[in-house]
Amino acid sequence: MRTRFTEAFGVEHPVACAPMAYVTGGKLAAAVSKAGGLGVLGGGYAGTVGGEPDLAAEIAIAGGERIGIGFITWALAKAPRMLEVALQSSPACLFLSFGDPRPFAAKIHRAGVKLVCQAQSLAHVDQALEAGAAAIVAQGCEAGGHGAKRSTLPFVPEVADYLARRSPQTLLLAAGGIADGRGLAAALMLGADAVLVGTRFWSTLEALTPPAMTERAIGATGDDTVRTTAIDALRGVPWPGEFSFRVLANELTDAWAGREGQAAENFGALAADYADARNRGDLSVVVTVAGEAVGLVRDRPNAASVVESMVRDAEKLLSRGIS
Repeated sequence: MRTRFTEAFGVEHPVACAPMAYVTGGKLAAAVSKAGGLGVLGGGYAGTVGGEPDLAAEIAIAGGERIGIGFITWALAKAPRMLEVALQSSPACLFLSFGDPRPFAAKIHRAGVKLVCQAQSLAHVDQALEAGAAAIVAQGCEAGGHGAKRSTLPFVPEVADYLARRSPQTLLLAAGGIADGRGLAAALMLGADAVLVGTRFWSTLEALTPPAMTERAIGATGDDTVRTTAIDALRGVPWPGEFSFRVLANELTDAWAGREGQAAENFGALAADYADARNRGDLSVVVTVAGEAVGLVRDRPNAASVVESMVRDAEKLLSRGIS
């Protein structure tokens, strides 16, 4: 399946793995790339939050496979040295999301690395264009983990039209709620050049996701997810207010979702308890991060089979049209 994305990034399929913090390690990123997609290693909080995998170690685990590396932008601003670590590996792309990419753009461009920026609003798209992004990811709020308010179905074609007017050479990826061939086919029809997939790769064998979380996801539906800012506040992670967190509901979200103001007033109050619960694997406290597409997750396959089935099914759907 050839698109502008596959041509620009030298891959076989228009499928990229999201750089999920704590999840997309070197093994998963490499597996997606080996399968013909683009794996993007999750640099996450750039080492500013406890318990993160070591970036250099995960790059080594990828074994020289051509992968990208992604960071949470506001966290990278606190640890800019990690950008050097990433660029030293000559990644296929440097992926930035959740913050202004412009302060990092010049260094990325000088290294000859493609910049990919995730956007949750048209204002973010403007920042990405000013930063000289080769590709922009339009992320809908259906996505797991952090995101904003726009929905994938209307946001992707709006960004496609916006780029057609402003910067037609800039590639577009769709993200949020995409987990199978139907989602890939739909995204291409909406004007995207590729898709960025999170939850479906989150639940693969190569992911760093604890098996207990995957088991919870297999029995869940999209109705079981909740989006809130309370969890970040309680665990003391200073996310900008425009972004909320989609996770599977548990006892902690049952108690705090809808009490965001009170959680903000008690910033960090559960930080120690949350860290302890993570160490114990207590999923009544620690949230399972998954998007609305969790309702399409019914097993824990390897990453290659996800890429293969997604592309195969999308090709069938696109070839037969609406019949």
